Amino acid sequence: MAEPGIPPGPLHGVRILALEMYGAGPYGSQILAELGADVIKIESPAMGGDVSRATGPFLLGEDDSEFFQAFSRAKRSVALDIKTAQGRADFERLVASSDAVANNLRGDQPEKLALTYAQLGQVKPSIVCAHLSAYGRGNSRQSWPGYDYLMQAEAGLMSLTGEPGGPPTRLGVSMVDYMSGTMMAAGLLAALLAASRTGSGCDVDVSLFDVALHQLSYTAVWAMNEDFIVQRMPRSAHPTAAPSQLVRTQDGWAFIMCQTQKFWLKLCELAGAADLAADARFAGLAERRANLRDLTAALDALFATRTTQAWRQLFAGVVPFAPVLTIEQALGQDFVAESGLRDVVAHPQRPGGLHMLACPIKIDQHRMPGRRGPALGEHTAEILGADAGR
Repeated sequence: MAEPGIPPGPLHGVRILALEMYGAGPYGSQILAELGADVIKIESPAMGGDVSRATGPFLLGEDDSEFFQAFSRAKRSVALDIKTAQGRADFERLVASSDAVANNLRGDQPEKLALTYAQLGQVKPSIVCAHLSAYGRGNSRQSWPGYDYLMQAEAGLMSLTGEPGGPPTRLGVSMVDYMSGTMMAAGLLAALLAASRTGSGCDVDVSLFDVALHQLSYTAVWAMNEDFIVQRMPRSAHPTAAPSQLVRTQDGWAFIMCQTQKFWLKLCELAGAADLAADARFAGLAERRANLRDLTAALDALFATRTTQAWRQLFAGVVPFAPVLTIEQALGQDFVAESGLRDVVAHPQRPGGLHMLACPIKIDQHRMPGRRGPALGEHTAEILGADAGR
């Protein structure tokens, strides 16, 4: 919902009701909110609202936390229990004035709570009902609870992560949650486009498991068609390109990615390593892959002659290269400031503002201005008064 002095985003005028908790669903609806949609969190007051409001260790008052703010910026909140007769009546009035209803409940819950298109389409035929669950709906696992890390394990992602011989390793962040939320947002928008043409809404289903397995991408295609199973590689190396891996520098670690012969030859040229370019063991991609251990040793010897920053300056814009940074270092980069990826959002519990990451999507080269997530029920009177005649 646009506020005075804030230009409306491309989704201005779209209203989405969100029955959501924790991470995946809120991540997806936050993208929509920051692009201008009026995303209204429907939160049960008896349950204390979205469970992430109480997710520590960094709390911001009684019903807020930094974790919650990371997933619910730019939204509004209505305290409403849809399991009561009055709450259901108020909810359906909101549905009648909305474009979509999104939830990330367990797969067996939407039908029980009457949140499917078969049920809400009777209230508004053009409504889009988006469901994000662990394992989907209408299958043997629909009632199973599930989380990101479980999906990384079962979908094979952990088997591909880490050093050979070590234990399976999860990604450092909940990327399956974030990808699933983004997929839900994309599916919801596609369905809204169709509804605007036809006047008929539909159900949109996304599951963490489906998205996690889908992220196997070409490695799944190779496995299904060629019985070729990608294995973990030393130094997090790419399964086919070389060198495309971690290397040791004089003062740390970096990642080099010579996905083509052009980049390999340019690396050798800029580094003054004519001997590597002329070495028959490293002549082409196939040779470098076959002699990866020797190549790694040669690269370590080469990269140990300069600091990470010196290599970065040497290769900048020519050879794909990146330093391995800590979170603090990553956030503190000049390029992050230049790109406007850090934001400071006004918050009543933080007089100096709450430091946040800005929306990664730009419209006309501008990022949408950040707004804090709502207090529990902050907009109940405003919204129910407008929509329920109160």
